[in-house]
Amino acid sequence: MSPRDRALAALTGLAVGDALGMPTQSMSRAEIRAAYGKITGFRQAVAAQPIAPGLPAGSVTDDTEQALLLARLLVDGGGHVDPRVFADALLAWEADLITRGSADLLGPSTKRALQLLEEGVPPEEAGRTGTTNGAAMRVPPVGIATPPDDLATLVDTVAETARVTHNTSLGLAAAAAVAAAVSAGVDGANRMEAFDFAEHAATLGAANGHWSAGGAISARLRWARDWVRGLRRSELDDAVADVIGTSVAAQESVVAAFALAEVLDPADALPTAAALGGDTDTVAAICGALLGACGEEIPAELGNTVVRLNRLDLGPLVDGLVTLRRTIP
Repeated sequence: MSPRDRALAALTGLAVGDALGMPTQSMSRAEIRAAYGKITGFRQAVAAQPIAPGLPAGSVTDDTEQALLLARLLVDGGGHVDPRVFADALLAWEADLITRGSADLLGPSTKRALQLLEEGVPPEEAGRTGTTNGAAMRVPPVGIATPPDDLATLVDTVAETARVTHNTSLGLAAAAAVAAAVSAGVDGANRMEAFDFAEHAATLGAANGHWSAGGAISARLRWARDWVRGLRRSELDDAVADVIGTSVAAQESVVAAFALAEVLDPADALPTAAALGGDTDTVAAICGALLGACGEEIPAELGNTVVRLNRLDLGPLVDGLVTLRRTIP
């Protein structure tokens, strides 16, 4: 696969994972089984869905929308995003989200940061309590646009896009890990190589932003990856859901996405992520982006369906991001 192929697979995988997890987000595993049975494809959200009741099968959520928003800003900004520009774009996006009746899709850290921005808090301060996975879920375009040659530059670019909502050691470390894995994957790395690189990036990312209490992303990635490689397939779901965790906390859901991507192919990993409970759409979205970037084939039927249903025009964005990758100093 060429870098462009891998870049397109990363964004497609993100959208597929997001849409698979849409109807199950914020539900328990027992509730998911009762409402949907076994998750094998896109499902319409049931009326009891706590965040997106009745949303049509195959619909994407804020994970994909924010990632594509960031991709457009990166292309327009020549590979960089001014925090004030990003803040204004997020506020405009939120306003549109509200008109569509989907404000509940916002994650807690992003929602809090946007409230502070509207109150006049500077962008560099609005995200000082954001420890959740919102920056990590939208960051794959940064990995596509930025080559892995200079890790410090890559992490600095991640921080530019994350500080406005997730200006903490945990939020930045998680976003740096995802971006680094995607960047290395698009460059031709396999999963092990890309995820090793992600651990280094997480360590560097954690040194940025405001310190926040919680298990270090890099250490938890190293532990989780090693642990799941030794598990039987029948043990994996319980391990990820009950021990690693699938909440919105960055040190749970982001690590869970890496753990699934470590040992499963996309056809198994993405439906599995959607059925684990918790922040299923984000776990599955990040997992899909990681696997796609590392050259793993995203199921074509799912990819074609999510692109068609959501009218996603990914090709031009991918072209713009890959062009940036060749020109960013």
